[in-house]
Amino acid sequence: MSAVASDQVIRALTDDGSFRVLTARTTGLCAEAVRRQKVSGDTARHFADLLTGTVLVRETMAPQLRVQGIVRGAGGGCTLVADSFPDGGTRGLVSKKRGALGIVLGGDAMMQFMRTMPNGAVHRGVVSVPAEGGISAALMGYMQDSEQIVTITSAHTAFDAEGHVRSAGGFVVQLLPGANPETVAVMTERIGHDFTDISRFVDSENFDPDALLEEICYLMPFARVETREVRFHCPCSQASILGGLSTIGTEELQSLINEGELLEISCEYCGNEYQVAPDQLRGLIATS
Repeated sequence: MSAVASDQVIRALTDDGSFRVLTARTTGLCAEAVRRQKVSGDTARHFADLLTGTVLVRETMAPQLRVQGIVRGAGGGCTLVADSFPDGGTRGLVSKKRGALGIVLGGDAMMQFMRTMPNGAVHRGVVSVPAEGGISAALMGYMQDSEQIVTITSAHTAFDAEGHVRSAGGFVVQLLPGANPETVAVMTERIGHDFTDISRFVDSENFDPDALLEEICYLMPFARVETREVRFHCPCSQASILGGLSTIGTEELQSLINEGELLEISCEYCGNEYQVAPDQLRGLIATS
């Protein structure tokens, strides 16, 4: 039995300095996030595409930045969250209002990206999410409107007959300053003709982001700059749970203490369960 290929992002530059190209395989992290959030159908597909897109957006930025991608569906019934960290760990969350069946794009659906700077400052950019083109179209709109970078990008997720993620990935092509006009013309024609739908590249258990890179840069000399592994990872911990409880106020903490019961708290991102004893709550009051 062959080993399962790891998720990774490959970063490359064309030799003439016209384009930066990133390709990604995100199959494992998308499969795990979809499984933990217990979603299916179009909601699972859009959720996985957002996870891939958020990984790609973070990889275009300074390596120390954390990036969150958020899609609020039309009517506010469902929200998707992808949270990608500098170490390559990524997690996700699907939140539905009571009665909502799943995410609906188009209308007043919005996509927001937030990147957290090392000093704690947060930069936000917001674009609409069209019904046609979905997550990929919104990603392209975000990069061009909020980041002011001419970008072509696409994300795709394929599912098996049982609704499990079989493969997931995507790419980013960015125009760099001083690009060669002839190279730009060739790349634009090639991307517009062959890569508007990347399902034929991604829809395989053996999807290889390096092969996708070779296809995108066909007949264009390029250099691979870096390959980084990405994965599903949630950084929740007992300490982070206690940190969250410390913000709810002394009176509410005292009420929980008076009940004398172990608190059982599940992380909404990964489902890991934590127990908090009354003595630990007393410690939060003592240090507040």
